[in-house]
Amino acid sequence: MANVSIKADIKVQWPQGQSSFSPGTPEELAIIGVDVLVKALGTDAARSFVMQVFERYANEHLAATTNSVAHPLKNAPTL
Repeated sequence: MANVSIKADIKVQWPQGQSSFSPGTPEELAIIGVDVLVKALGTDAARSFVMQVFERYANEHLAATTNSVAHPLKNAPTL
């Protein structure tokens, strides 16, 4: 797996104000993205979107790893 460093300044405008984020890793960026999705679309729509992303990359992940126990779709709830 490659080492990735992110330099970003994310500003989100909400009716209640503004949020500001500075992720440094892909994991932090993903958490921020999911947080914004949930706030903007609601839990069900955000979950549907994230599941679509996991489905899109599931085969690539399975091909890249020999141990599929930690696969994000394993034991995922059905919608």
